[in-house]
This record gives sequence, C-alpha cells and structure tokens, in this order.
Amino acid sequence: MRRLIASLGLALALSACGGQLEPMPRRADGVAAPVVVSNESPASLLADPAAARAREEALLARSPDALGALSDLALTYLAEGRPESARQLLDEVVARGDAREQQTALANLASVYAREGYLAAAVAHGEAARDIDPTRPEPHYILALVAQARGERAQALARARDAVRLDPNGDARAALAFLEADSRRDLDAVLAVPLAERRGETR
Repeated sequence: MRRLIASLGLALALSACGGQLEPMPRRADGVAAPVVVSNESPASLLADPAAARAREEALLARSPDALGALSDLALTYLAEGRPESARQLLDEVVARGDAREQQTALANLASVYAREGYLAAAVAHGEAARDIDPTRPEPHYILALVAQARGERAQALARARDAVRLDPNGDARAALAFLEADSRRDLDAVLAVPLAERRGETR
C-alpha cells in the first residue's frame, strides 16, 4: 500500500508541474501510445470524436459522478489535439475515482505525456497505473512503448513480455484505441519477440 501511495503521489506531483522532469523535446520525439477506453468502443471513438464527446457529455449531464464518461471525454479531447484539456479531466478522475478508474486515468495520462515528449512523466504515470493492479495488461503495453522510445531495449522487452503474459488472448490489446496510424504499428513491433516466443517460434 505504501508503494502504491508513493507512486500515485509521484504521478500527481508530476501532473501538477506539467510532468517537466526533462526538457521539452521536439514534438517528433513523442510516442504515439494507445489509450484505454471505458465506455466508448475504440472504433466509435476513432470514427467520430465529436460524436463520442457529445455522448459522454450527455451521460455526464445525467450522471455527474460517472467518471468512466469523464475519462472517455478526455480521450475525445486528446483525439482532437487538445492534450491539456485531456490532462485536466484525467487528473480529476485520478483525484476522485476508485482504484480501477484511477488506473485507467493514470494509464491515459502516461499516453498524454508520451505524446508530448515528457517520457519521464509518462513512465511515472504508467508505473503508478501498473502498481494499482499489476495483473492488468494495459499499463504494461504503454510502458513497453515508452521504454522502446527511450532506447531502453531490455526494459521494453521485459514490459512487452509482461503484457503478453497478462493478455494471452490479446483481448486487452484489441480493446486499446490507437489515435495515430503508426501507434498500432509501433506496438506490434515492440511485441514481435514476446508474441513469437508465445507461439514457440523462437529458441
């Protein structure tokens, strides 16, 4: 429990200061990490973010405490190129949500910071998400991508192996939303070795 509180505290502290543990790199240095949806299907979110936003806003108007809707509303902002608005809503979910809602929001905050090039902040939020429930594979996928982008190949492979072990049928991976075309390709590349190992194609 202490480790979880410490991880969450670090993530919140990073969020409060904009995650600026390292200089802001060029935007090209960002990582196109996937996001975790709560209510929306990945297809509906990607097909029409504005329509998804309207659905989630209507749900929140009826049920202001529906934090899954707030989390998905943040993703519609992210899909429309408004990362700061997305971050503010996700911070609110972390502050108010239950453990699973916090985990989803922290994983998505990791993706927000990864896109913006704040990779140390992305790792901190991804690890905080992972620590809430280490058996949930989504944070491991995001951490694998960020480690690969940082040139930490052994770490990336370890995180990818964890993700594949925890998601043997690929159900969690299939439920991720890939906001950029190259995001799915990059994740597939990181997962190539552990997936081959699982199929028994490597020695």
